[in-house]
Amino acid sequence: MKAVILAGGHGKRLRPLTNDRPKALVEVGGRPIIEWQISWLSSHGIREFVVCAGYMREKFFDAIGSGSRFGVKVYYSVEDEPLGTGGALKNAEGLLVNEHGFLAVNGDIITDLNPTILFSDSSVGVISLVPLKSPYGVVEVSDNGLVKGFVEKPQLDYWVNAGVYYFRPEVFDYLPEKGDLERTTFPELARKSLLKAVKFKDVFWKAIDTQKDIEEVEKELVRPSH
Repeated sequence: MKAVILAGGHGKRLRPLTNDRPKALVEVGGRPIIEWQISWLSSHGIREFVVCAGYMREKFFDAIGSGSRFGVKVYYSVEDEPLGTGGALKNAEGLLVNEHGFLAVNGDIITDLNPTILFSDSSVGVISLVPLKSPYGVVEVSDNGLVKGFVEKPQLDYWVNAGVYYFRPEVFDYLPEKGDLERTTFPELARKSLLKAVKFKDVFWKAIDTQKDIEEVEKELVRPSH
């Protein structure tokens, strides 16, 4: 099975770190995000990767190459213009069409969830969900206005897209030439009851959008459990 890493983004909110490299090559804890992803997926038996690259794509060739030094094989699908996550996946169809199923991962996340739980023979797509974590501390107040306590950045009763997907090849019939999965493919699959979701509760997951995110992840990575 192959895993696609959707790494064509500019990472504008991470500037100046992305002035000279793609977002997926920004270092977190001394390693580029994409190296964390290859290591994580390799630990679950994935040995072949397709990197969808656009912005500063030559940087991936230099940093990752054929993947041999990671013990994997890496193929590249190049975007001549920004295509969005759905368009990028469509652009890589030639490298994936013969697969019974494949994983796709947003190129800006670090996680330890088990992607093999997503594997399905019945659904065209399966998406991973993680609990939404409040960016702020929460104040607990009694009915008479007394402060009862404080909870630092609790998990909320909502689920968010974790950016890790499993697709069967039928998904290519629903992919746009240009556009994002979240705005095009997923709503259509959902309307046709072809999209499932798996909830992951006790996992580490973080999307890297800002320098603050990098700092938070690095704090987590030095803990004994990570």
